[in-house]
Amino acid sequence: MEESPQNDLDAASLEKNEPLESTSPQISINEFSCHCCYDILVNPTTLNCGHSFCRHCLALWWASSKKTECPECREKWEGFPKVNILLRDAVEKLFPDAIRMRFEDIQQNNDIVQSLAAFQKFGNDHTPSAPHTGRGNQHRGGGFYSGVLTALTGVAVVLLVYHWSSRESERHLLVHKAVARWTAEEVVLWLEQLGPWASLYRDRFLSERVNGRLLLTLTEEEFSKAPYTIESSSHRRAILMELERVKALGVKPPQNLWEYKAVNPGRSLFLLYALKSSPRLGLLYLYLFDYTDTFLPFIHTICPLQEDGSGDDIISKLLDLREPTWKQWREFLIKYSFLPYQLIAEFAWDWLEVHYWTSRFLIVNAMLLSVLELFSFWRIWSRSELKTVPQRMWSHFWKVSTQGLFVAMFWPLIPQFVCNCLFYWALYFNPIINIDLVVKEVRRLETQVL
Repeated sequence: MEESPQNDLDAASLEKNEPLESTSPQISINEFSCHCCYDILVNPTTLNCGHSFCRHCLALWWASSKKTECPECREKWEGFPKVNILLRDAVEKLFPDAIRMRFEDIQQNNDIVQSLAAFQKFGNDHTPSAPHTGRGNQHRGGGFYSGVLTALTGVAVVLLVYHWSSRESERHLLVHKAVARWTAEEVVLWLEQLGPWASLYRDRFLSERVNGRLLLTLTEEEFSKAPYTIESSSHRRAILMELERVKALGVKPPQNLWEYKAVNPGRSLFLLYALKSSPRLGLLYLYLFDYTDTFLPFIHTICPLQEDGSGDDIISKLLDLREPTWKQWREFLIKYSFLPYQLIAEFAWDWLEVHYWTSRFLIVNAMLLSVLELFSFWRIWSRSELKTVPQRMWSHFWKVSTQGLFVAMFWPLIPQFVCNCLFYWALYFNPIINIDLVVKEVRRLETQVL
């Protein structure tokens, strides 16, 4: 009986030691060696063929050969290789000292660090993040997110059908009709577009049946007397200033998006795409080639004068667009340099009463483009590619200029139907596409952090 406890202890110790004695000779560093450097695997990356290599070894192989294939069996990999997390954790737990020494050697080698950065950049630029991200991401991308995209797409389709069904009315816009042929109702329509204050005189103009011919003969003195009785001098001045513009043009000058599109179909399409892909160059184009008609109203809207005075004075200032002050230029240049899309959003916000849904689409699109631009700057900063910014800017400028010149050359040959499709697509469907791009960028950032 005295020997049995001792025997039990010996048996237990043998049972505990047997696994170590039997398995320890089998687990060695050689079992977890990379077939490129023949050293222990660091951040092991497993390819489709089943072979595993150090991540930096695979990056060096790719940098030297520019081939997306296995260094051992030459089978091409699909997608972008990822670190085998299970194998990495196992190696780090079994051989922590060897892994630590290898990490220190890798971090001190600039060639390896640069190759890893270039390899990761290649993966970010050439790997789609939607269909092959696994079942979990598919569920994350569905549900509420898919419902939002579906709802927005439905709204965009409704707006597109509405504007497409009313496209024939563009021929009857006042921007295409001589002022002498305006009816009394069209004169009132022109008056109301001067601002909310003009609705005070709507009934007076209708009761007198003021048509286009009569409008051209009215003077400031007649406006101040009965039956018009426009007592505010600023209101009279605003009406007369706009009337002078109408007399000079012979038609109504464009005062909203649809009128501008009807008068300048090519320029409106160009500006819509230019302000989306390159807002700074688009605004520079307005400054150089459309200063009086478009740029001045734009800068006075987003950077208004903050001066003391009544609302009537502000009305006359908006219609009598003077040269911007230094304070306005300073505010504009700051936003132009750092937040160009905010300028577009502020301009669209000012037109909410005129273009209810369209302005909201423009504001949302401007916010999304600002986020995408921020992600682009973050990638450049995180990859230490600030030196490439001038080259990127020049390449972008050359690309936009070439595309603009190409469109200008072939513009007379492009059917109006195609132009309308491109215009409404950029206006209503690009925001939906940009929502998807922002979600993908957020997921990519989460993947890099994890």
